[in-house]
Amino acid sequence: MDISNFLIPKINSFYIEIRFYQPIIEFRNHDYQWVNCNSDRIANEFCPKIIKLKDGTLVQGNRNIGIWEVNKKQKKVLLWRFNPEYASSLTNYIKDQNEVTIQSANQNFNWKQNLAILFSKKNAIEFSRSKIPFTAIACFTDHCDFDTSENLKIQRAFFKQNNIKITKGFFLNHFSKRTDNASYENDTIELKQWEDDGHELCYHSLSQSIKSESESNSDFFNYIPPNFDIPTWIDHGYQPYNLSLFKNKKITEADYESNLINKNIKILWNYIDSGKATVGVINQLNTKQFTLLSFLKGNKGLRFSKQLQLMTKNMMFHFYGDQELILKYKSIAGNFKKVIYQRDKSKFYALLKDGLSLVFSILSVFVFWNTNKNKVYKLAKYSPILFKHTIFEKEFYIFQTLKMVNFEKALCKKNIESLIKEKGVFIAHTYFSVPMKYHKGRLFYSANEINYIVEENFNFLGSKILNQEIWNPTLKELVGYWSGFESVLLDVDKLGAIVVQHEKDIIYREVL
Repeated sequence: MDISNFLIPKINSFYIEIRFYQPIIEFRNHDYQWVNCNSDRIANEFCPKIIKLKDGTLVQGNRNIGIWEVNKKQKKVLLWRFNPEYASSLTNYIKDQNEVTIQSANQNFNWKQNLAILFSKKNAIEFSRSKIPFTAIACFTDHCDFDTSENLKIQRAFFKQNNIKITKGFFLNHFSKRTDNASYENDTIELKQWEDDGHELCYHSLSQSIKSESESNSDFFNYIPPNFDIPTWIDHGYQPYNLSLFKNKKITEADYESNLINKNIKILWNYIDSGKATVGVINQLNTKQFTLLSFLKGNKGLRFSKQLQLMTKNMMFHFYGDQELILKYKSIAGNFKKVIYQRDKSKFYALLKDGLSLVFSILSVFVFWNTNKNKVYKLAKYSPILFKHTIFEKEFYIFQTLKMVNFEKALCKKNIESLIKEKGVFIAHTYFSVPMKYHKGRLFYSANEINYIVEENFNFLGSKILNQEIWNPTLKELVGYWSGFESVLLDVDKLGAIVVQHEKDIIYREVL
């Protein structure tokens, strides 16, 4: 059944409602298992789009794009959504560095192939997200804010020992408030060894500290890339040429896009985390993990004050995701340190004012805890991991991360086994070299000493990668494989079986 014989010239979001004569009884889940429809079901861009009707008919899309959604109260209705709110979001700083909006990606719906719904009594086809057929995926992107020449060598040896590959951010220029900060300018030989070991090097902006606006723009438009392929850019801080900030600095979209293309940059971070990894929170495809209850369970064992601090921050950044509340939270955190540790009494009134307004938001969550505890965070509802965005005329790949700072909890054996069982995915947002003692579960105990619990976790993860139970791609490798989903085209043959008409090196299998 062809459902797209119409033009969509300037629409950036739409959905198609498909009504069946009989109810949908089963839904192919993100873990490639059949589940019932007694709960709301969502299949994101890289999940199977297969349902089963009451008479046993298998239904799937001819293309594996968009999002499928079935509501438990309307079991005869299938929604095929394209770019719904929060499914492909980007951070956008406006006016000044403290005001933020969440913008939906600009997407292109000028497809060469029409959309169609396929019916078969015989089979369906599902596609593997992993190059190792139907296994889990662990992808690490690292922010180099605290890298030094010394700890770069230790990190590289550690990852080599544990069979781990990462997408390693680096600063191109040595311009930093810390004299020992690593950069490509000063540490070229070491960073080239990272690439020789199979890691991906990516820009974490161009310098650790911010230059004047004119100097920053000159750096951005005039820098010469190193002599190897670097397609990935990760925003850092408030650099004026960041994807999240450039429009605020009066750089035109045309000029910005042109420079990215000239520098061969194709993959950008959206400056958003789906949530924060802890015990039971690891798979970006499993929305049940991105709730307050899951986060609370994952932090058992911590002292009460630490649990409350983490839960409060999680409420502001992920449950509410409200920029005004986030600003107040940041203000409170800053003023608390000034009042308590620096004895700055002038900040007490601002601390009290923001604190009282925040208390209401916190209490309202706990007063209605049974209603709120299992609500999926709005920026995780559609499991955004990778999507396309047009800056001016050209499309770029945008990725969304899972924040991972406590490697004791995030990469514990239970989480790795759960990820494998669910054939799950994470793209981690990490700071492997962070030295601050308040970062519990960090990689480094001291400047040159590895946390032995974290080492055990990585050793276990590495063994699973070696056994091919987990695919551990760099970001560039992951995007390279996942981009093939766009080429998938299915049809029904004369015998009533669903067959693959076209695909680009994507692994697949039959579903009966």
